[in-house]
Amino acid sequence: MSGRRDLFGDAVERTLSGTRPLAARMRPGRLDEVVGHAEHLGADGFLRRAIAEDDVPSLILHGPPGTGKTTLARVVATSTQAEFEELSAVSAGLADVRAVMQRARDRLAAGTRTVLVLDEIHRFTKSQQDALLPAVEDGLVVLVGATTENPYYEVNSALVSRMRVLRLDALGPDDVAGLIDRAIADERGLGGLVAVTPEARQAITRVAGGDARHALNLLDAAAGLAGDGPVTAEVVARAGGGRAVVYDKDGDQHYNVASAFIKSLRGSDPDAALYWMAVMLEGGEDPKFIARRMIVAASEDIGNADPRALEVAVAAARALEFVGLPEARINLAQAATYLALAPKSDAAYRGIDAALARVRDEGAHVPPLALRDASPANREHLGHGTGYVNPHGVPGRVTGSSCMPEGMEDVRFFDPGGVGAEGEMAARLAALRARARGAGASGTIPPSVEPGDDG
Repeated sequence: MSGRRDLFGDAVERTLSGTRPLAARMRPGRLDEVVGHAEHLGADGFLRRAIAEDDVPSLILHGPPGTGKTTLARVVATSTQAEFEELSAVSAGLADVRAVMQRARDRLAAGTRTVLVLDEIHRFTKSQQDALLPAVEDGLVVLVGATTENPYYEVNSALVSRMRVLRLDALGPDDVAGLIDRAIADERGLGGLVAVTPEARQAITRVAGGDARHALNLLDAAAGLAGDGPVTAEVVARAGGGRAVVYDKDGDQHYNVASAFIKSLRGSDPDAALYWMAVMLEGGEDPKFIARRMIVAASEDIGNADPRALEVAVAAARALEFVGLPEARINLAQAATYLALAPKSDAAYRGIDAALARVRDEGAHVPPLALRDASPANREHLGHGTGYVNPHGVPGRVTGSSCMPEGMEDVRFFDPGGVGAEGEMAARLAALRARARGAGASGTIPPSVEPGDDG
């Protein structure tokens, strides 16, 4: 029975070896075949030293798709003197975890450690992750988890705190090009039977965006399309199906690119803002998300330095609703470049956060009597509105009195800068505050920046 199973397994393996995708056939099996990640795998890299000393701790390998997380996890496991177990969080259940733990106990009793490779560790439920915690803490297993998500958000903090997190960045162009050359020549790959032009090699490297799996699968597809001819850049374009960027709109890449876009607007760099917007659009990001982020930026980073910025951002969002993509990309680009070049102020953002912090710390104060609801019954029986002076009835339409709660007359939350339209606002506010303090009452209050205010 055992012999038949072995023969059957060998037959399946032989069949699969000819049908597996190129990326699977070229998956490294030894540490010296793994490319990139010099900070971890270089001569002085922590992981290379740990493997050489057979002292690998529990690890989480975190990075974008195609950077070799699962491959490296397997290489780490098979490069030690320990037994190797592997689970995928997509298909494994709590019973599978417990079975691995039992086998690990049995091995440890005989003096052998167990390395457990867990792919997509972030997909494990809380109870499954909790089941791993004592095993990792007690050293029952060395856990090597792989994830595309930020482990500090997606993996239990107690588990993360007992593991070392290694960030694997996207591969560089030279690393990807080296993988392509190896796959062209290697017997496991194309075996030197397919000609690939330099332009095609460059196109694959560029489109892959640091994703080794995508690069090799694209090479495989292009080789199939080329038939007996060479793989050219035009064949690569057809094989790629129009994919231009590697972008995970539900993962870290989404947050990182969105952050770069917002910081480009804030940093007054319209070229960078357009680039990161293009990455999001080409990667399939919801354009409404981009529009919403610009509306936020218009108030958070520009504010009253240019009050029109909010109008422009809202108008772009409305245009997106009416027009849709691809034409609305122009509306979004117009808004992005306007916001990037607008004068910047975060005074409104800082002001509301300071006011919220004060309310949370102290609770809400009671409004002064003059500002309370002065409906007839309240005015007659409770004295609400007593002392209130309507500014429309005084010269300049400014009374100079404070509307803050009693005892908070000198508290300040709003601090406009001197940039753009906010410069005029700052001068007007300084004069208003001086009048409220009783100083400079005879001075002139600069006109408001609001249209139609006659000061």
